[in-house]
Amino acid sequence: MSAGAPGGAGGQVRDPGGLRASLAGLTTRGRSFLAAGTAAAVCAYVLGQSQLLRVGLLLVVLPLICVLALHRTRHRVTGTRRLSPLRVPAGGEARVQLRLENVSRVPTGLLMLQDRVPYVLGPRPRFVLDRVEAGGRREVSYRVRSDLRGRYPLGPLQLRLTDPFGLVELTRSFSAYDTLTVVPRTQPLPPVRMTGEANGYGDGTRRSLALSGEDDVIPRGYRRGDDLRRVHWRSTARYGELMVRREEQPQRSKATVLLDTRDLAYEGAGPDSAFEWAVSAAASTLLHVLEQGFSARLLTDTGDSVPGDGAGGFSSGGQESAEAAGLMMDTLAIVGHSVGEGLSGAYEALRGGGSAPGSSGGDGLLIAFFGELDDVQAEMAARMRQRSAGAVAFVLDPALWAGEPSRVEQRLSRLRDAGWTALAVPPGAAFGELWRQAGNAPLGTATSGGWG
Repeated sequence: MSAGAPGGAGGQVRDPGGLRASLAGLTTRGRSFLAAGTAAAVCAYVLGQSQLLRVGLLLVVLPLICVLALHRTRHRVTGTRRLSPLRVPAGGEARVQLRLENVSRVPTGLLMLQDRVPYVLGPRPRFVLDRVEAGGRREVSYRVRSDLRGRYPLGPLQLRLTDPFGLVELTRSFSAYDTLTVVPRTQPLPPVRMTGEANGYGDGTRRSLALSGEDDVIPRGYRRGDDLRRVHWRSTARYGELMVRREEQPQRSKATVLLDTRDLAYEGAGPDSAFEWAVSAAASTLLHVLEQGFSARLLTDTGDSVPGDGAGGFSSGGQESAEAAGLMMDTLAIVGHSVGEGLSGAYEALRGGGSAPGSSGGDGLLIAFFGELDDVQAEMAARMRQRSAGAVAFVLDPALWAGEPSRVEQRLSRLRDAGWTALAVPPGAAFGELWRQAGNAPLGTATSGGWG
C-alpha cells in the first residue's frame, strides 16, 4: 500500500515488513484455524482418514491465502490531516479533520481508520470506512481537548485492513504527524497604569530624538535620497556640509515578565496548583503589555530570555511582535520546574541589560511572579528593582496556599522597602482583580491580594 500527501499533514504509508510481518497479523480466529487444521491433518495421517486430511488442509490453507491476499494488496491511498487551530488554550478544543483518498484504479475493501493521540487528549478515534471507489475520498473529523498545557503529537494515521473472514488484520501507518500546542489559560486584564509605567510608545505617539526648540535640533549628514525640505541650513553652515533634520522615531517602552520556576518555590501539581496559576498569570501579562504597545520579554529564574533576539531580548513591533507573542506562549506551554535554588540567573540577566542604575527608563517595567522567597532570595529580588522604572511582584507563598502560617508579609515588606509594589496571591485569586489592585497601589506598597 502506498500513500502520498497532497498538501496538509499527510505522509507515506509505512509497510511494517514483508510476508513474515503479514503472518504476524493473523487474528485469534486465524490462528485457531491454523491450529485446528494442523491437528486435523496430523490425526488424519495417523488414522488414515483422507477426508479428514482434506478438511485439515482447507483449515490451514484458508488463513494463508488471506495473508497472501492482504500482503499483495496495493491500494494507493493518500491521507491528510488538518488541525485547526494549531495552538489552543488549556481547556479549549481543536478540530482534527482526516481525509482519505483512493488514487488507484481499483476500489478498496473495508478499511478501519484510526489516529494516534496522547491519552490526555481523549480516547483514540476510530472510523470504519466502507468500500472507497477508485478516485473517491472520505472525510471524517474528531475533536481533542486538554486541561493540561503542553505539546502533544497527533499521529501517525493508521489504516487497518482485514479479510472478509476476519482471519487476518494488518496495520499500515502514514509517516506524518502534527503537533497540538496547548498554551496556558489567559484572561483579559483591565487597562491600569502601573507605577513608573509610561504608555507603550511614550507620552505621545512618537518621541523626537531632538530636544524642543529650533536651536536644539540634532541634525545628521545628508544621505542620497533625503528630502531637501529637511535640510537644516544653520547646521549646514556650521559644519560646512549638507545636514538634515533627523526623522521622528517611535520609542517603545519595555516590559519584562519574570517567572520564578524553581521547584522548591512551589508545592502541589495540577491545573489548580500555585505554579500553574503563576504560568497562566505570566501569559496574561505578556499578552496585555504587547497589546498596549510595549516591547516585552519573558525571563525565568535561570536567566533564559524569550524571544532572546533583538535589543536586550525584547520583542520588536508589528508582525515581529505577534511572532514573539507566539514564541513566548509556546515557551509557557512547556515550561516546567527548574532545579535551581536561587534567582541569581534572573538577577544577572537584569543587571546585564538596560541602562545604568539611576538612568531614565532602564529596563522599563518589571512584573515578577515569585514562589517562596527565603531571606537570601528576598534580598536578591529586592535588588532587581534597581534598573526598572517600575516593579510589581506577585508572591505565591506555598504556606499560604496550604492554609498554614506564612511569613509572606515579611517578604512583601522587604520588597516594599526596595520600591516594589508587592501583592500576596491567595489560593484561587482572580488575577484580573490583583492586576487592578497593583495599578491602584502607590509606589512601594505591600498589599494582600483579594479573592475575586
